[in-house]
Amino acid sequence: MEIKDIEKLAELAKIELNNEEKEGLLKDMDGILDYVKQIKEAEVDDIKPIYNIKNVWREDKEEEPDFSHDFIVKQFPDSQDGFLKVKKIL
Repeated sequence: MEIKDIEKLAELAKIELNNEEKEGLLKDMDGILDYVKQIKEAEVDDIKPIYNIKNVWREDKEEEPDFSHDFIVKQFPDSQDGFLKVKKIL
């Protein structure tokens, strides 16, 4: 990877970079690409995948949500005479 690649990426991302930032990103990208090369070289032929598959089937039930007036008033932190009390907004 070269500086021109970093400049192209910056252009695509619509960001401005000074020379110091470009050099820093170039080092970071080289490190990332080296790490990807290491991962590619890993021997994984003898490793068998482990799957934790569980049966999660359940019967679908149509349930009516309880949005009754009493339910909502009970859930609200402050109420009076069946009305919800809120702070005054000016």
